[in-house]
Formats: sequence, structure tokens, C-alpha cells
Amino acid sequence: MKQLSMMEHKKVLVLGLAKSGVAAAELLHKLGAFVTVNDAKPFEENVEAQKLLQQGITVICGHHPGNLLDEGFELVIKNPGIPYNNIIVEDAIKRGIPVWTEVELAYLISEAPFIGITGSNGKTTTTTLLYEILQQGGLKPLIAGNIGTVACTVAESAEADQVIVTELSSFQLMGIETFKPKIAIWTNLYEAHIDYHGTMKEYGEAKFNITRNQDSSDYLIYNADQEVVASYAENSNAKLIPFTTKAVSKEGISADEDMIYWKGAPILKRDTIALPGAHNLENVLAAVAAAILMDCPKEKMASVLSSFAGVRHRTQFVREWRKRKVYNDSKATNTLATRSALAAFNQPIVLLAGGLDRGHSFEELRPVMANVHATVVFGQTAERFADFAKSCGVESIVYATDIQEAVPKAAQLSNEGDVILLSPACASWDQYPNFETRGDLFIQSVMELDEYKD
Repeated sequence: MKQLSMMEHKKVLVLGLAKSGVAAAELLHKLGAFVTVNDAKPFEENVEAQKLLQQGITVICGHHPGNLLDEGFELVIKNPGIPYNNIIVEDAIKRGIPVWTEVELAYLISEAPFIGITGSNGKTTTTTLLYEILQQGGLKPLIAGNIGTVACTVAESAEADQVIVTELSSFQLMGIETFKPKIAIWTNLYEAHIDYHGTMKEYGEAKFNITRNQDSSDYLIYNADQEVVASYAENSNAKLIPFTTKAVSKEGISADEDMIYWKGAPILKRDTIALPGAHNLENVLAAVAAAILMDCPKEKMASVLSSFAGVRHRTQFVREWRKRKVYNDSKATNTLATRSALAAFNQPIVLLAGGLDRGHSFEELRPVMANVHATVVFGQTAERFADFAKSCGVESIVYATDIQEAVPKAAQLSNEGDVILLSPACASWDQYPNFETRGDLFIQSVMELDEYKD
């Protein structure tokens, strides 16, 4: 870990705890900063704050005092989920105090270079697949970021001959200043998180931060099939590596029905890829391109591609039950993700869908609803999704109160040869704290189907 003399005796406010806030506070304390943590959860209920206080870190809990920055803070590290219209964040910006997320801190202390992966969809699959490929290739990768392990914690122990493969959300990327990945991957850009960013333009600008500081010694792997991403890529100073599934290309990486091509030359057979769906082919191309740039052996790539069946909660194969294949795609919190999941299958589908009602339309799903012969709807959007499914000609539509009730109902509607697919097209927060909880309950209910009688 690099020692940052710039942090010694610096007054730093960590705003919001959770995993990233705790990690940032502890790291800054080690680096000699004077750290204060501010979190909305009351102190008596705040285990993380209690532990930090025992380490000698100042904690202010239960509210966000409007005059907090009068204490003379020189830097704010904020939880990515805290919006920029938060009273303290707005005040910091007004006063000219830098506002970072812990990703910037991770970059500054890391001995190892970064590979940064962002996009509206596919970033977790791409991150995990690339990590597995590099690991098989003997390149000693580490994995971090939005995928679960806090980046600055990983960066503390990273060595110069390693590489940190990092999933990055737009929320995290808004809080960087000098962060510069050696390789950046931008999978796609679809309308999302407008409630946080305000406009699609601001969302796109946040994503562009992944390459904003790159130069000609770095690489940007990007989706050339998406005009909006390609237009952003033109403004990058990095070496551009496009990926496309539309035609064989002599630039970057591409694919046809039989092969994957690197700069027009065939390198891998398509039939080695275990992941289903056109959207996952894009993720494969992005990951393979990065692996090639890291000099990973081709046979190691092929080995991983033939066995990698997906990431938990992302078109994850759960089991085969009575000649039906069951998939968990709880991460599909928007229509674009559900559209990709539906397009991945040619079999008849029983779809489980619904969740938090943000008022968005389901019309983007209409072109891929042909194989859906039955649906089980739940959550705040149950009524709206039922109306939409009916307009698409879905034969059977059933309501459920929650996931546990939805699974046996889906089983009852299914036939041999069907796919039973949880792909909600909505966030989980109306009923569950996160999509992982929703997916875990789905898996649990699916594993209990043996007790179900037709």
C-alpha cells in the first residue's frame, strides 16, 4: 500500500457508513487523518459506528447536522448511495471541498493497476468472468468494487504484480478525481438511475468518468453497437478497443455465429461459450478483449468460457425440476435487463415479474414476450404488469403476494420443456431490502419444489 502523506493530519468527513464508509474510515485513520464519521442511523443501533468509536474515530450519528462542515473539513468521502442534493454534500461543493467515493482513495493507495468495468447492464457478469479468466491465466487478479468487496480494502493488500478487477457504478464514478484504470470497459448505456442523476446526460457523463482520466497508455473497451457509447468513446484519450456482435471487424473484438475474432482473426469457437443469450455474448467479448490485453493464454480463456455458467442472480441456472429449467435473474431490476433475459431463451417461458413501481413502461419487453405463455406477478407493479402481459397475449396470468407464493404457482402453470424464469423488470425495495434477498428466497423456494404436488 502506498502511504499518502497528503492524508496525515487532514480533517476528513466520512458521510454514510455501510461497508464502503467503514472501510474508508479505518483506512484514513491508519493513514494519519483526523476522521469524523456521520451516519443517519442512531448510535445505539449502529454497530459499525460503535466499533469505529472504539478505534478512536469520532462518530456523529442519528442525523446530518446542517453546520457540520463548519468544523473545517478538507475532504468528504461519501457513501455512493447518498445523492448530491444531500444538504452536507451540497454544502461541501459550495465550499469547494472535494467530495470523493472510496474508489478514489483505493486508486491513490494501490500498488496494483486497475481494470474498471461499468455499464447499465452486464458489468457484474463481465467483471466476474474476467476475474475467472485472469485467475486461470495465472495473473493473480483481485476483485473489488460494486460487486461486493470494498475497493480500498482490496487495494490495501494489492501488490504491484497484481491487477484489481473492479465493478464500478455511476454513483461511485461521480466521486473520482484522478482515478485512471489501465483498462476500462463500458458495456452499454441505457436509461437508469434518473431519480439519482436527474437526466440521461448526467448519467452518461458519470459513466464517462471511467475513461475521463485515461491517456494513450491506457485502453477503453466499449460497445460499438451502441451509438451513444461509441460517441462517448470518441472523446476518450485511451486506445480504443471496440466490441461488436453485428459483423466481423478488423478493429477490436467481434463475433459471428461460429467464431470470436480479434482484429479480424479467429481466436475462439462460439460453441465453447456456456453463457446463454446475446447480451452475454457482449459481456464475453468485453472480458476476452481485456484478457488479451493482459496477455492471458488463449487456452485458459477457452477453459473458463466453457464452464462459466453465470453469476448469482443474473440469469443464474438454479436447477432442473421435472424437466423444467429454472433460472434466477433477480438482478433484472429494469426492463432492459429482463428483455435480455427473455431473448436468451427459445423455449416456452413462465415468467415471474413485478416489484417496486417507479412508473416506468414495460413496452420495451413486448418484442420478446412471444415465448411467455404464463406469468406470475407480484409487488407494487403486479396490476400493471398483468395488464401488460394480457395485452401481449399471455395465456395465463396469476397474482402472488410474494416470491415464496409465486414459485409454486409458476410451477403449477409450467409444462415439461418450459423455462421458469424470475426476471422481475423492477427493483425489489417494495418488499425486499435488495435484489439478492429476493433472489435467495426464490432459490430457496425452488429447492423446496420437490415437496410440491401437481
